[in-house]
Amino acid sequence: MKNLVPISAPDLEFDTPAAARLRRYRRFKDKLATAVVGVGGISVIVAILLIFIYLLYEVMPLFHSAKIAAWQHNGQVVAPYERPGSNEASLYLSLEEQNEVALRLDSAGTAHFFEAATGTLINQLDVPLSPAAISAFALDSESSRKFALGHGDGSMTFARHQYNVSYPNDVRTITPDIEYPYGDEPLELSAELVDIEHLAVRDGEEALVSVAVDSNNQLTLTRFNKEENFITEEVELTAEHFALITSNHPVDKIRLGPDQRWVYVVDMKGFLTLIDIRTPDKPVLQGPLNVSDNNVTSVRFLLGGNSLLIGDDKGAISQWFLVRDDANNYQLQQIRQFSSESPKQLAAIAPELRRKGFIGVENDGTVSLYNTTANNRVLSVKLLSSAVNMATVSPRANGLLIEDAQGAISFWKIDNEHPEVSWSALWNEVWYEGYQRPDYIWQSSAATNDFEPKYSLMPLAFGTLKAAFYAMLLATPLAICGAIYTAYFMAPGLRRKIKPFIELMEALPTVILGFLAGLWLAPFIETSLAAIFTIFIVVPLGVLVFAFSWQNLPKQIRYLVPDGWDVALLIPVIVLLTLFCMPFSELIESLFFGGDMRDFVSNDLGISFDQRNALVVGLAMGFAVIPTIFSITEDAIFSVPKHLSNGSLALGATPWQTLTRVVLPTASPGIFSAVMIGMGRAVGETMIVLMATGNTPIMDMNIFEGMRTLAANIAVEMPESEVGSSHYRILFLAALVLFTFTFVVNTAAELIRQRLRQKYGSL
Repeated sequence: MKNLVPISAPDLEFDTPAAARLRRYRRFKDKLATAVVGVGGISVIVAILLIFIYLLYEVMPLFHSAKIAAWQHNGQVVAPYERPGSNEASLYLSLEEQNEVALRLDSAGTAHFFEAATGTLINQLDVPLSPAAISAFALDSESSRKFALGHGDGSMTFARHQYNVSYPNDVRTITPDIEYPYGDEPLELSAELVDIEHLAVRDGEEALVSVAVDSNNQLTLTRFNKEENFITEEVELTAEHFALITSNHPVDKIRLGPDQRWVYVVDMKGFLTLIDIRTPDKPVLQGPLNVSDNNVTSVRFLLGGNSLLIGDDKGAISQWFLVRDDANNYQLQQIRQFSSESPKQLAAIAPELRRKGFIGVENDGTVSLYNTTANNRVLSVKLLSSAVNMATVSPRANGLLIEDAQGAISFWKIDNEHPEVSWSALWNEVWYEGYQRPDYIWQSSAATNDFEPKYSLMPLAFGTLKAAFYAMLLATPLAICGAIYTAYFMAPGLRRKIKPFIELMEALPTVILGFLAGLWLAPFIETSLAAIFTIFIVVPLGVLVFAFSWQNLPKQIRYLVPDGWDVALLIPVIVLLTLFCMPFSELIESLFFGGDMRDFVSNDLGISFDQRNALVVGLAMGFAVIPTIFSITEDAIFSVPKHLSNGSLALGATPWQTLTRVVLPTASPGIFSAVMIGMGRAVGETMIVLMATGNTPIMDMNIFEGMRTLAANIAVEMPESEVGSSHYRILFLAALVLFTFTFVVNTAAELIRQRLRQKYGSL
């Protein structure tokens, strides 16, 4: 044998220039990848923080404190000035829209128009009066700017102050004037009136109504019916007189509601009598009600004329409005009360013209801003050192004009953008005007300017959780069970076909799902309600029966189907069972539900039924959430190391025992993450909920009722909201609530996932 010469291994040179370049190139790629991943991760965090900061930026003005400061004109603070015009006592004070022109009506019937900032007199107009002196003043409403002057001879002058805007030489000019809608001659009231002491007036489309109180405490109603002269097109008045009641106590204040039906009479004892004048010849009395234990100093209507504000000499202000009881009768009820920081006599109440707020001015010069919806005192500050005579607020609620007892007028600027927002208004029950009891209501707009905005977020938060609950109730068991079977029991060849198909469902646009749910699924469920519930019962039972039967078939039959492919046999079973249930819908309704299951649910069970309801949302949104939960769960189960399951099987455990005691605990962090991500998807879903529900913000867990979610509400109302308004910023607050909820849930989910990983990571 020849000697074998060993072959030495070739020498490897690691310090060649090529190897050095390769190492440098690899280090560069590693550092670049690390930098890109780091920058990407930090960018995601920064983006989320920026979203959070922007939401806070839009929301924070809702909670800014109100401010009152002296008005500034041409950069100079406006100092108090003497009331312009005569020295006669003031009956009425008003500001126009632009805070430029003010009106002071004196007891002699002269209207003094002056610059609000300087007190410079612009014009003086004498209101045509009767020979008798003015004995009473009545305001129709601040928004209509109509008022009436009652005279001692039983007549009344009805007028309106007007501000005409023109642009001579491109300069905006406001020209104030006094108009007389029904002529400048005084209107004759009842001849039985003796020295009118109090007067209330309301102008409507069909009639002008006044209620007068004379020195004998006799209340007399005069109704001036309107008729349009078809030749001159002028409105002609025809008077009707009705004697209402004679008060047992001297009348202190009298007010007439805007619907010309209710008369509110407050006497010197603090008692209020409510008179229903729907049939003036047969008035209906309610009361007297004790509206204050102290002396009543001011009675004003809140915006819209539905609520009555009553202030007393201790600084307390109570809100009253009519509430309909179960017998469909109206009862005047105290809703809330506002107390002053220091019990001082209330000198004046100035309601805002466009919000459910008002300003209370106490006799010591303290001014307080209130809002009835939010049920809070926004601000209280002492502005004057002398007693107050009267006050008025501008139409935009950004200007305040105060006249003190010495006749000096001061002008103040108000910064109070969002007084209707408070914790109680957003999250607690609120007693809104016209409602029988406090409730959670979201209603951000209406057809009239007298509307009381209702910004309760509770119905929206409840609807969000309700939609997510029903969607997860359907999606979670189906997705997890499907993922378990696909990852653990299904044949690899079938899995490679099923998994991409289910994941492809996630790419289906939710607007398409919402469109189908709203236009096809909702009517289908309504007409086939019995069949739907029959399917929910028959299909699961049928699948179990088929599985049991298949398992007990002879082996030679079962072995005809490859191991792991037998699940495909369930497809025709489910289809056939579904088709089997559909024809029996009418038969089931006839036998058990009187021919119509929907009527049975609504009438016999007393459960309200809406066509687009939570059942539709659960089916449609559950279909959208299933792919998300399925995909993550399936990956988590399939990623469990095979040596764990093989070891368990080798030790004698059955496949089911291996699944429940080894595979699922190991995969539990991933399964939990899948459920949380699916829930986040359900909570943030917009289009399906928007199109598949009635979009009604109600709080009802009924599966046959709809809902409105935070996301859907933002999508619907954000394009229509005024930028910078309370409505606009509350929508951003809703987005912040949704963002915070998702953040908290995901953070909690991550903590739980980490605990599960630590607990089962040693398996």
